[in-house]
This record gives sequence, structure tokens and C-alpha cells, in this order.
Amino acid sequence: MHPHLARLSTALTAVDPETPKIYAWGFKLAAVLSGGGRLLACGNGGSAAEAQHLTAELVGRYRADRRPYAAIPLHADTSSLTAIGNDFGMAELYARQVRAHGRPGDVLMCLSTSGTSRNVTGAAEAGRQCGLTTWALTGPGPNPLAELCDEALTVPADDTATIQEVHLTVIHMLCDVIEKAVV
Repeated sequence: MHPHLARLSTALTAVDPETPKIYAWGFKLAAVLSGGGRLLACGNGGSAAEAQHLTAELVGRYRADRRPYAAIPLHADTSSLTAIGNDFGMAELYARQVRAHGRPGDVLMCLSTSGTSRNVTGAAEAGRQCGLTTWALTGPGPNPLAELCDEALTVPADDTATIQEVHLTVIHMLCDVIEKAVV
């Protein structure tokens, strides 16, 4: 087996026991979104791409044709990002948007392969202060982001690409649960 595939297989096997958590998150998020709440998602680099993938599946569709849900990738508004970064610093990029867009009962999904990104941990802190449910998808735990969030799913892998690929798998599992819960 190719080493990349072997790393991915090992990581997926290690995360498989987290399937009940993924189902619980999916049912919770389905209830929030169906009830008019929203999902905010954030991450940097590849994790930002994964966050946007998740929100696109919810605003668009994963498999089922259903109504669109309110899901916002916090990195995608470049005017807000550059203004916040310029005026308040990079550590505030996501926290300020969480305070602007988040409402009690909404969900914030924070993605970080390291679990140490200051702008993502700042978002988690702001989310908790604003009454959002905060979840983290990270690399190996324990890490600061996993500790800050209400719940976390940590991927026990050292390779960034492997962690991101497992996060994408979790995102697809989450979307599958959501669509089955609401259709």
C-alpha cells in the first residue's frame, strides 16, 4: 500500500470509534438549522477550504434536494477579513465575525490541524461567550482548541494532509446524517 494511503487508513481506523459523536453532531446541527439557526465555520489554509466545503454542502446540497441552510464560512468575506485584520489584528479575524453573526443556539465549527491557531481559538472563545455550541475538528489532542470547545474530534495523525482528509470524511458523514434527519 502506498504510504499516503497507509497513513490515511490508520487515521480513519482510529477515528471510527467517534462515529456516534458524528451522528450526535449531525442530529444536533440538523435541529439547529431546521429551526432557523445557523452554522459558522472557520479555519486557516486547507482547514478554511474544509470549512467552506462544509458550508457549501449545507447551503447547496450534499445528496438530497432539500431547502438551503444558513451556513457561513468566516474566511470567505475578504473585505471583512482585511478590515478586521488591519484594524484589530489577525487574532481577531474570526472572533469579531462570530460576535457579529452568531446567536445563542447557533453552532460554530472550528477546524485546525494543529489546534493552536490563535484566530481559530479566538473564535471558539467568542462563540462560547456568545452562547454558541462550539465544536472542533483538529489534529492530535490534547490541544488548546479542543480544550476550548464544547466538544472536539481529534485526529491522531502527524501528517497535515492526512488530518485534513479525515476532516473531509467527517464533514461528509456529518452532511449525510443531517440530510437523513431532515428529509
